[in-house]
Amino acid sequence: MERACLSRFARAARLLAAALALSALAACGKTGPEITVIAGSENQPFEPLVQEFCTAQGAKCSFKYAGSLDIGFGLKSTAQPLQADVVWPAASIWIDLFDEARKVKHLQSVSQSPVLLGVRKAKAQALGWTGREVTTADILAAVKDGKLKFLMSSATQSNSGAGAYLAMLNAAVGRGDVLTEPDLANPSVLDKARTLLGGVERSSGSSGWLADLFLDLDARGGHADAMWNYEVTLKETNESLVKRGSDPLWLVYPKDGAAVSDGPMGYFDRGRGADVENFVVALENHLLSAEVQQRIAAIGRRVVAGSGAAPVKVPEWNLDTSRAVTALRPPEPKVIFSALNLYQEALRKPSLTALCLDISGSMDGAGINQLHQAMTFLFSPEQTRSLLVQWTPDDHIVAIPFSGDAGTAVTGTGAPADQEKLKQWGNTLVADGGTNMYACVDKALQAMTPDLDTGRYLPAILIMTDGRSEGDLAGFIAQWAGKGRGIPIFGVTFGDADRSQLERLATATGARVFDGRSSLAEAFRAARGYN
Repeated sequence: MERACLSRFARAARLLAAALALSALAACGKTGPEITVIAGSENQPFEPLVQEFCTAQGAKCSFKYAGSLDIGFGLKSTAQPLQADVVWPAASIWIDLFDEARKVKHLQSVSQSPVLLGVRKAKAQALGWTGREVTTADILAAVKDGKLKFLMSSATQSNSGAGAYLAMLNAAVGRGDVLTEPDLANPSVLDKARTLLGGVERSSGSSGWLADLFLDLDARGGHADAMWNYEVTLKETNESLVKRGSDPLWLVYPKDGAAVSDGPMGYFDRGRGADVENFVVALENHLLSAEVQQRIAAIGRRVVAGSGAAPVKVPEWNLDTSRAVTALRPPEPKVIFSALNLYQEALRKPSLTALCLDISGSMDGAGINQLHQAMTFLFSPEQTRSLLVQWTPDDHIVAIPFSGDAGTAVTGTGAPADQEKLKQWGNTLVADGGTNMYACVDKALQAMTPDLDTGRYLPAILIMTDGRSEGDLAGFIAQWAGKGRGIPIFGVTFGDADRSQLERLATATGARVFDGRSSLAEAFRAARGYN
């Protein structure tokens, strides 16, 4: 008790000293430090609050947004460490997993939001979920009976997906304790988790993009019954759905527990000195003040107790930010790594991926060399496993080169021998001819049809191109609508690619475009999180 009291006293003294120093700095009319914040997209709504503080202190603050996993990789990397002073991922587990050098200091939870299942209200009523508490076993039964499918971000690329997945594992174990390594070898646990993940009909590498996809599908008359996401994101999604007259989501708070995103902010020590460290500590103190916490609570986030903030309640959505949630305790870091690899290698729904690879004449030289490097990365298990985007023998892959027309399709699975075959084939590609990506996508759709008919896969087409395509975009989209079966068509830009053309194609098919100009391998890595 004495140590705890001394610790609180020391922290209070440090914060007071930092605040006094910053006040004196502002009073003297001097400028504060230049600060870079790297944050998960979940924390973007808080940027105005941070900028208000920075402006008041005469400091210049800039934001970069990245996935929590990318922030984690930056914390771990010695070759390319984070160029930031503040780290702000969605949850503390990513710092616990990757900050091996323990460079993150003064870690504080700014707000919290549990990961919940939002189900269309009519569907929730049909399932009998609106008048009682719901367990993960209820969700499992609905998926198993073919009565429920949902959108969920990738557990290995997005914090909300990881939270939903770890909660599934905990519920499958059933003892209400921390997940252990032996649990991950229990056939019953694996079977339940695999069945739950079989309900995924679209995946993504970002919780924010997933919510946008849900709304886009709704606007275009698409059918999406449910989505795993943050409580606050489900609230924001409902606000948009109600505004357009669509059926809102009923928030399901699983009785047996949920993962809670704790929104931790910390100072990343990269040797910039006490002034920067004190500024970050004072910024945290400001965000944790009663006034700011009340503003944060008003947008649907949960905040620290004792701030006097009023909760957000919308009974017709079953939304209540004061509702008690059984927060799952995260397992040990090594168990989390094992669980994430298990997800990627054995439990997730298999992917059906078509790669359309631009080998037109403009790719000659640096372009074709980078394509070779990207193919080497994609089909080198030791490299993809290090970034949690590895293939499995259950995945099916179609690779098609294109220039003025589509080339011969090469197919395989994610088995090591097939990956080696695809890697060697990819490194023989040479550049020549024009550019017609639509011919390639059409061929890809034909090649994917037999696997699509089984309903076992998450399908996607990925186009890598460095130039403007020949062919008719409008005509192709009409053709896709007739026989595309809702397959998203993602784009990866390279060189001086016409991003607008890829953007229109991606938007029309419920996909997105990745920037591969600096690194095709990194762009392909990011795209894997969406399939």
